[in-house]
Order: sequence, then C-alpha cells, then structure tokens
Amino acid sequence: MNKFIITLVFFIFSSFTFAQGKAEAEGTVSLFDDPLLPFYIVVGFIFVVAILVLIVAAYMLRVLNLISRQAEQERAVKLGIIFKPAPSAWQRIWEQWNLLRPIEKEADIMLDHNYDGIRELDNHLPPWWKWMFYCTIVFAVVYLFVFDVFNTMPTQLQEYDSELAYAQQQALKLQASNPVVSIDENSVEATTDPLALADGKQTFLTTCASCHRKDGGGDIGPNLTDAYWLHGGSIKDVFKVVRHGVAGTNMIAWEGVISPEKIRNVSSYLLTLQGTNPANPKKPQGDRFIPEKVLIKADTVKLDSVKTQALL
Repeated sequence: MNKFIITLVFFIFSSFTFAQGKAEAEGTVSLFDDPLLPFYIVVGFIFVVAILVLIVAAYMLRVLNLISRQAEQERAVKLGIIFKPAPSAWQRIWEQWNLLRPIEKEADIMLDHNYDGIRELDNHLPPWWKWMFYCTIVFAVVYLFVFDVFNTMPTQLQEYDSELAYAQQQALKLQASNPVVSIDENSVEATTDPLALADGKQTFLTTCASCHRKDGGGDIGPNLTDAYWLHGGSIKDVFKVVRHGVAGTNMIAWEGVISPEKIRNVSSYLLTLQGTNPANPKKPQGDRFIPEKVLIKADTVKLDSVKTQALL
C-alpha cells in the first residue's frame, strides 16, 4: 500500500516536471504561470483521493472476504463436514467466459474415444474466442464495403502514394528555399572555415591516418606534408583523388562513403599540412607542385623586371 502511494506521488511529480520542461522547450506559457493551475491541482487532488478510496475499499472488501471464509471454515470444522470455499466473483466470471465444466460433471461430456487410457472430453470453444471470431467476420465485411465497394476511405496503398507525393512536394519546397550547391572536382574550392577544417581533420584521423599517419608524414601512402605530389597538389586534384581513388593502389574511392562536403573538408585540411615537417617523414614522391598564385607572382616579377630594363 505504501509503495503504491509513493509510486503514485512520484508519477504525478514526474508528469508536472515533464509538462514544465516541454513548455519551456516549446517557448509556450509555463505550467506554473497558467491561470488554470489551481483548477488542475484541485482536479488532480480529487482524482488521487478517488483512487485511494477505491484502493482502500478493495482492500477492506478483501479483508471481509477473508474473515467470512475463516468463519465458514470454523463452522465446517465444528459440524464435521469438508469445507469447500465458494468461488470468487472473478472465478465465476472466468468459468462463464470459458464454459468450464466442474470435474464432477465431466462424465456428461465424456466421449467414447480411449487412447491408452486417456479419455477425450467434448469441450466447446470458449465464448470469448467465438465472439472474437464473430467480430473479425463483421470487421471484414465492413472493411470490404468501406474500402473496396463504396470507396469511402483511402486504402493503405493510396495513403502511401498520398504521403509520398506530399513528402516530394515538401522536399521541392525545401530545395527551393535552401539551394544546395553541388561539389565536385570542377567546382570545389578550398575552405578556410574553422569548423569545416575541424571536420576534415576528424575525417582524416578516422579514414586516412592509417595509411598517411596522423601527422601526414606518410606510411603506406605518400607524405602529404612536402611539396611533391603524385597526382597534383591543387584542391581540385586532391578532391579528385579522394573522391575517385587511384586504381592499382591502396587509395580507394571514398565517393558514396563520405559526402562531397566532407571530401572537400578533408581535402582542404590536407593542404594545411604543407610544410609542417613531421618527424621521420617519408621520402618525396612525384613532382614538385607550385601553386598557381606563386606562378602568377613570379611572372609578374619577371614582367616588372622587363619593364624596368626597357625604361633604362
């Protein structure tokens, strides 16, 4: 009894706490600021009291039944007869719902079949089972006329098609309001966003460090910290290698495994490893890569030198 009361109080307190948290999360009026809060408290108090009264009544009824049964048992002992307790209300309902026959009357439904001394009883199906079967028949008839004869309600397939069309419509609206720029080796540009580079570093440590080492110094794969590249050192070249891989090597294609955005992030992070000079790096492989900006700057210096000589 005490455990039930404690559980009930804990349940009510948890319900108030959950409602308060939900109201704060949704930005609605707090539960404790609701003008109807006193009404809710009174109704809740009445509900709890009603439950407790029912529990006490059931407990007292059980005690009275035990006292009555004990008195009948003592009376049977005094009279010298065998005490047979009367079935409870639940037992009577259970017997009626299952058409149970007492052992004394099993001879009325005994069949002539005898299997190694085992006799068969002609028991009928329980009424609850038969009524449930009748309900399924009625439900099937109503379902047939509602969905297939009069077409008053959509079938499951029609509901699925409707929901699918609605989802596609919402997806088109979302794409129109938030256009997604496709990223590939032709349109990719190196990012300097700290969050994107942090994501690229995490991807590198998870998927690339096993072959290139955590510091990029190279192991099975080439060194990523020097100026030498096997397939080009621009952001487009690196993106292409990460996306499509290199045939005949351990460099697999990561397309379909990680998103194009993550490939851009990890490719941009790889470029930040240039010149970091890790301990015991792998020897350079491939050709030295000079960024386009450096080439443009060198050409500009050369052009300025030619102009100066012409002026002299």
